[in-house]
Amino acid sequence: MALLTGKKACVLGVANRWSIATAIARALHAHGASLILTYEGERTREDVEKLAKELGGGPTTAADVSKDESIAALREFVVAQCGTLDVLVHSLAYARKEELAGKYFNTSRSGFGLALDISAYSLVALCRELQPTFAQAASVMAMTYLGSVRAVRNYNVMGVAKAALESSVRYLAEDLGEFGGVRVNAISAGPIKTASARAVGGFTNILSDVAAKAPLRRNATADDVAGAAVFLASELSSAVTGQVLYVDAGYNILGIV
Repeated sequence: MALLTGKKACVLGVANRWSIATAIARALHAHGASLILTYEGERTREDVEKLAKELGGGPTTAADVSKDESIAALREFVVAQCGTLDVLVHSLAYARKEELAGKYFNTSRSGFGLALDISAYSLVALCRELQPTFAQAASVMAMTYLGSVRAVRNYNVMGVAKAALESSVRYLAEDLGEFGGVRVNAISAGPIKTASARAVGGFTNILSDVAAKAPLRRNATADDVAGAAVFLASELSSAVTGQVLYVDAGYNILGIV
Protein backbone atom coordinates (compact mmCIF):
# COMPACT_ATOMS: atom_id res chain seq x y z
CA MET A 1 0.00 0.00 0.00
CA ALA A 2 1.37 3.40 -0.99
CA LEU A 3 1.48 5.65 2.07
CA LEU A 4 2.59 8.91 0.46
CA THR A 5 0.52 9.26 -2.69
CA GLY A 6 0.28 12.92 -3.67
CA LYS A 7 2.91 14.02 -1.13
CA LYS A 8 5.75 16.33 -2.16
CA ALA A 9 9.15 15.76 -0.56
CA CYS A 10 12.49 17.55 -0.64
CA VAL A 11 15.52 15.40 0.20
CA LEU A 12 18.83 17.04 1.04
CA GLY A 13 22.02 15.02 1.35
CA VAL A 14 22.02 12.65 -1.62
CA ALA A 15 25.71 12.09 -2.27
CA ASN A 16 25.91 8.76 -4.10
CA ARG A 17 23.97 5.52 -4.49
CA TRP A 18 25.16 4.22 -1.10
CA SER A 19 24.02 7.23 0.95
CA ILE A 20 21.18 7.05 3.45
CA ALA A 21 19.49 9.96 1.67
CA THR A 22 19.42 7.93 -1.55
CA ALA A 23 17.70 5.02 0.19
CA ILE A 24 15.17 7.40 1.73
CA ALA A 25 14.47 9.06 -1.62
CA ARG A 26 13.86 5.65 -3.21
CA ALA A 27 11.49 4.62 -0.42
CA LEU A 28 9.53 7.87 -0.50
CA HIS A 29 9.14 7.53 -4.27
CA ALA A 30 8.08 3.89 -3.97
CA HIS A 31 5.27 5.02 -1.66
CA GLY A 32 4.01 7.61 -4.12
CA ALA A 33 5.80 10.83 -3.17
CA SER A 34 7.10 13.22 -5.81
CA LEU A 35 10.63 14.41 -5.14
CA ILE A 36 12.88 17.43 -5.21
CA LEU A 37 16.51 16.37 -4.75
CA THR A 38 19.32 18.76 -3.93
CA TYR A 39 23.07 18.61 -4.49
CA GLU A 40 25.78 20.63 -2.79
CA GLY A 41 27.87 21.37 -5.86
CA GLU A 42 29.05 20.14 -9.23
CA ARG A 43 30.84 17.17 -7.67
CA THR A 44 27.56 15.43 -6.84
CA ARG A 45 25.28 17.02 -9.42
CA GLU A 46 25.54 14.23 -11.98
CA ASP A 47 24.74 11.48 -9.47
CA VAL A 48 21.77 13.39 -8.09
CA GLU A 49 20.36 14.15 -11.53
CA LYS A 50 20.74 10.49 -12.51
CA LEU A 51 18.86 9.39 -9.38
CA ALA A 52 16.11 11.94 -10.03
CA LYS A 53 15.55 10.47 -13.50
CA GLU A 54 15.22 7.01 -11.98
CA LEU A 55 12.70 8.27 -9.43
CA GLY A 56 10.07 9.90 -11.58
CA GLY A 57 12.12 12.63 -13.20
CA GLY A 58 11.59 15.20 -10.45
CA PRO A 59 13.51 18.48 -10.32
CA THR A 60 16.96 18.92 -8.81
CA THR A 61 18.73 22.03 -7.56
CA ALA A 62 21.87 23.15 -5.81
CA ALA A 63 21.64 23.81 -2.07
CA ASP A 64 24.66 24.89 -0.04
CA VAL A 65 23.35 24.99 3.51
CA SER A 66 26.36 26.98 4.70
CA LYS A 67 24.98 30.00 2.80
CA ASP A 68 21.73 31.74 3.71
CA GLU A 69 21.25 32.94 0.15
CA SER A 70 21.38 29.37 -1.13
CA ILE A 71 18.74 28.27 1.36
CA ALA A 72 16.57 31.23 0.33
CA ALA A 73 17.00 30.19 -3.30
CA LEU A 74 15.87 26.69 -2.36
CA ARG A 75 12.67 28.13 -0.92
CA GLU A 76 12.00 30.00 -4.15
CA PHE A 77 12.71 26.83 -6.13
CA VAL A 78 10.26 24.82 -4.01
CA VAL A 79 7.54 27.43 -4.47
CA ALA A 80 8.10 27.52 -8.22
CA GLN A 81 8.17 23.73 -8.60
CA CYS A 82 5.44 22.53 -6.27
CA GLY A 83 4.13 25.37 -4.13
CA THR A 84 4.15 23.49 -0.83
CA LEU A 85 6.14 20.72 0.83
CA ASP A 86 4.78 17.75 2.75
CA VAL A 87 8.15 16.24 3.67
CA LEU A 88 11.62 17.67 4.31
CA VAL A 89 14.52 15.25 4.79
CA HIS A 90 17.73 16.67 6.30
CA SER A 91 20.46 14.07 5.75
CA LEU A 92 23.43 16.41 6.06
CA ALA A 93 26.52 16.38 8.23
CA TYR A 94 30.12 17.41 7.88
CA ALA A 95 33.30 17.58 9.91
CA ARG A 96 36.89 17.69 8.74
CA LYS A 97 38.43 14.22 8.65
CA GLU A 98 41.22 15.25 11.01
CA GLU A 99 38.59 16.11 13.65
CA LEU A 100 37.23 12.53 13.55
CA ALA A 101 40.19 10.72 15.06
CA GLY A 102 42.23 11.05 18.23
CA LYS A 103 41.31 13.18 21.22
CA TYR A 104 38.18 15.34 21.19
CA PHE A 105 40.01 18.09 23.11
CA ASN A 106 42.18 18.61 20.04
CA THR A 107 39.18 19.85 18.06
CA SER A 108 40.04 23.17 16.45
CA ARG A 109 37.85 26.22 16.99
CA SER A 110 37.19 26.51 13.26
CA GLY A 111 36.49 22.78 12.98
CA PHE A 112 34.00 22.94 15.84
CA GLY A 113 32.17 25.85 14.25
CA LEU A 114 32.09 24.20 10.83
CA ALA A 115 30.70 20.91 12.14
CA LEU A 116 27.98 22.62 14.17
CA ASP A 117 27.05 24.91 11.30
CA ILE A 118 26.64 22.25 8.62
CA SER A 119 25.39 19.41 10.80
CA ALA A 120 23.01 21.22 13.17
CA TYR A 121 22.37 24.88 12.39
CA SER A 122 21.47 24.03 8.80
CA LEU A 123 18.27 22.35 10.01
CA VAL A 124 17.29 25.53 11.85
CA ALA A 125 18.01 27.69 8.81
CA LEU A 126 16.09 25.37 6.48
CA CYS A 127 13.04 25.32 8.75
CA ARG A 128 13.08 29.11 9.04
CA GLU A 129 13.15 29.62 5.28
CA LEU A 130 10.86 26.75 4.29
CA GLN A 131 8.26 27.12 7.04
CA PRO A 132 5.93 29.18 4.80
CA THR A 133 5.99 26.33 2.26
CA PHE A 134 5.12 23.53 4.70
CA ALA A 135 1.74 21.95 4.02
CA GLN A 136 -0.75 21.00 6.71
CA ALA A 137 0.75 18.25 8.90
CA ALA A 138 4.07 18.35 7.06
CA SER A 139 6.89 16.16 8.33
CA VAL A 140 10.50 17.29 8.86
CA MET A 141 13.14 14.69 9.70
CA ALA A 142 16.88 14.72 10.33
CA MET A 143 19.48 11.96 10.60
CA THR A 144 21.47 11.50 13.80
CA TYR A 145 23.58 8.86 15.58
CA LEU A 146 24.14 7.36 19.03
CA GLY A 147 27.32 9.44 19.42
CA SER A 148 25.02 12.32 20.33
CA VAL A 149 24.27 10.80 23.74
CA ARG A 150 27.27 8.51 24.30
CA ALA A 151 30.98 9.03 23.89
CA VAL A 152 31.85 7.06 20.76
CA ARG A 153 35.59 6.91 20.18
CA ASN A 154 36.71 9.11 17.28
CA TYR A 155 33.21 10.46 16.61
CA ASN A 156 34.32 13.53 18.56
CA VAL A 157 32.94 16.86 17.35
CA MET A 158 30.33 15.14 15.21
CA GLY A 159 28.80 13.69 18.37
CA VAL A 160 28.53 17.19 19.80
CA ALA A 161 27.01 18.41 16.54
CA LYS A 162 24.45 15.60 16.56
CA ALA A 163 23.56 16.44 20.16
CA ALA A 164 22.86 19.99 19.03
CA LEU A 165 20.83 18.64 16.12
CA GLU A 166 18.67 16.50 18.39
CA SER A 167 18.09 19.41 20.75
CA SER A 168 17.15 21.55 17.76
CA VAL A 169 14.63 18.90 16.71
CA ARG A 170 12.85 19.31 20.03
CA TYR A 171 12.81 23.11 19.89
CA LEU A 172 11.70 23.10 16.25
CA ALA A 173 8.94 20.63 17.05
CA GLU A 174 7.65 23.05 19.67
CA ASP A 175 7.95 26.00 17.30
CA LEU A 176 6.42 24.46 14.19
CA GLY A 177 3.60 22.43 15.69
CA GLU A 178 1.37 25.50 15.78
CA PHE A 179 1.80 26.00 12.03
CA GLY A 180 -0.71 23.45 10.79
CA GLY A 181 0.64 20.59 12.87
CA VAL A 182 4.10 20.41 11.32
CA ARG A 183 6.07 17.57 12.92
CA VAL A 184 9.85 17.43 13.44
CA ASN A 185 11.69 14.23 14.32
CA ALA A 186 15.09 12.57 14.02
CA ILE A 187 16.18 9.08 13.07
CA SER A 188 19.20 7.76 14.95
CA ALA A 189 20.66 5.26 12.51
CA GLY A 190 23.13 2.61 13.50
CA PRO A 191 26.52 2.60 11.78
CA ILE A 192 26.07 2.12 8.03
CA LYS A 193 28.77 1.83 5.40
CA THR A 194 28.58 5.24 3.73
CA ALA A 195 31.30 7.54 2.43
CA SER A 196 30.82 9.96 5.33
CA ALA A 197 30.85 7.20 7.96
CA ARG A 198 34.13 5.82 6.67
CA ALA A 199 35.76 9.15 7.57
CA VAL A 200 35.39 8.24 11.27
CA GLY A 201 38.54 6.60 12.63
CA GLY A 202 38.09 2.88 13.38
CA PHE A 203 34.70 2.71 11.65
CA THR A 204 35.14 -0.91 10.57
CA ASN A 205 35.61 -1.91 14.20
CA ILE A 206 32.42 -0.07 15.14
CA LEU A 207 30.49 -2.00 12.49
CA SER A 208 31.70 -5.39 13.65
CA ASP A 209 31.20 -4.56 17.33
CA VAL A 210 27.60 -3.46 16.82
CA ALA A 211 26.76 -6.47 14.65
CA ALA A 212 28.12 -8.82 17.33
CA LYS A 213 26.35 -7.20 20.28
CA ALA A 214 23.09 -5.64 19.04
CA PRO A 215 19.96 -7.54 20.10
CA LEU A 216 19.20 -8.35 16.44
CA ARG A 217 22.82 -9.47 15.91
CA ARG A 218 23.26 -7.37 12.80
CA ASN A 219 23.82 -3.83 11.64
CA ALA A 220 20.97 -1.66 10.45
CA THR A 221 20.89 -0.94 6.73
CA ALA A 222 20.07 2.16 4.73
CA ASP A 223 16.82 0.45 3.72
CA ASP A 224 15.92 -0.01 7.39
CA VAL A 225 16.36 3.73 7.89
CA ALA A 226 14.35 4.46 4.75
CA GLY A 227 11.44 2.42 6.12
CA ALA A 228 11.44 4.51 9.28
CA ALA A 229 11.54 7.65 7.15
CA VAL A 230 8.42 6.54 5.28
CA PHE A 231 6.68 6.02 8.64
CA LEU A 232 7.63 9.51 9.82
CA ALA A 233 6.59 11.04 6.49
CA SER A 234 3.20 9.33 6.54
CA GLU A 235 0.01 9.83 8.49
CA LEU A 236 0.87 6.73 10.52
CA SER A 237 3.06 9.03 12.66
CA SER A 238 0.53 11.86 12.86
CA ALA A 239 0.99 12.35 16.63
CA VAL A 240 4.76 11.80 16.72
CA THR A 241 6.94 14.89 17.02
CA GLY A 242 10.11 15.99 18.79
CA GLN A 243 11.31 12.38 18.98
CA VAL A 244 14.49 10.49 18.19
CA LEU A 245 13.62 7.15 16.59
CA TYR A 246 16.43 4.61 16.91
CA VAL A 247 17.00 2.35 13.92
CA ASP A 248 20.12 0.49 15.02
CA ALA A 249 19.09 -3.17 15.55
CA GLY A 250 18.55 -2.33 19.23
CA TYR A 251 22.14 -1.46 20.05
CA ASN A 252 21.16 1.74 21.89
CA ILE A 253 19.33 -0.17 24.65
CA LEU A 254 22.43 -1.98 25.86
CA GLY A 255 24.37 -1.17 28.99
CA ILE A 256 27.90 -2.48 29.56
CA VAL A 257 28.61 -5.10 26.92
